[in-house]
Amino acid sequence: MRNKITLKELSKLLNVSISTVSKALNDSPEISQKTIDRVKELALLHNYRPNPTAVNLKSSKSGTIAVIVPNISNFFFAKVLAGIEQEAQKKNLQVITYISNESYEREKQIIDMISYGFVDGVLIAPSEETQKKKEYEHFKELLEYELPVVLYDRINFDLPVDKIGVDDKGSIEDAVRLMHENGLEKIGIVSAIQNLDVGVQRMEGYKEAVKDLNLKGFIASHADVEPLREKIRELLDAGVKGIVSTDIIGTLLTSRVAFEQGLKIPEDLKLIGYVNEDVAPYLSPSLSYIDQHPKKIGESAINFLYERINSTGKKAEPVKQVLKTEMVHLDSTRFSYLD
Repeated sequence: MRNKITLKELSKLLNVSISTVSKALNDSPEISQKTIDRVKELALLHNYRPNPTAVNLKSSKSGTIAVIVPNISNFFFAKVLAGIEQEAQKKNLQVITYISNESYEREKQIIDMISYGFVDGVLIAPSEETQKKKEYEHFKELLEYELPVVLYDRINFDLPVDKIGVDDKGSIEDAVRLMHENGLEKIGIVSAIQNLDVGVQRMEGYKEAVKDLNLKGFIASHADVEPLREKIRELLDAGVKGIVSTDIIGTLLTSRVAFEQGLKIPEDLKLIGYVNEDVAPYLSPSLSYIDQHPKKIGESAINFLYERINSTGKKAEPVKQVLKTEMVHLDSTRFSYLD
């Protein structure tokens, strides 16, 4: 049966943090006696009862972690999850996977469930809608419960937690510079993920590269397929000879539009983007891609979380690890075709 009032609701009534309420209810020496008395009085008034499962798990670990995945149909996140599961087995951890489907409300619901204390820690890649709204209070509530949290992939948020991702900005910069070094002057970018922080970072990398190289920018960006298709056509009509794409939809759509317009890859157009090794080599032509090492991201995320769960004494400062991506060249960037 649900408590008459929750820790979260108590904290709002008292205008103090969830952590302060929890410590006061447990007579922590960190909290003044006046605050302890005030918290306990209000808890009694509202018939507050601690969640017995949460209390039990607070004193002894459950051996279970939660992973919030924004989009399970995305090849990248499927690979990250594989890395998480593989490393979790080595550490005898059970993994509960939740899928937010890029929804802010669903993400909040998941975090509300998690906050009751059924897991030892949480791995999170924030949803697209959360990033679009720029609403991150639900993540901060997890920290109020002193639950270890690690952000993976989507990491450029002001949260005092460990983070593991890749150099999104640098990866696109490197791709543009490589195309320019091989004789291309008209280099464009295609993006279907402008609402995501990783998309913003990749676009910044493109803009910085073309500025440094004194090139004209050619940008096709839209979240919906048909408008993006039209914008790609405009790039190709403008004579763009090289395209970097920020995501799998943009990469595959660029290849398709080039085919529809009678352009040959790589003779007429060089293309590199975000696909992966399970798809890229089997397309015709095969597509060059930026390898983000998703399994390694998953493994590193688990290792960060495991250390936090098992740490004792004073908490160490949060760590941010940024992995270097790798360009994998297949047919679509065979520069030997250049005149």
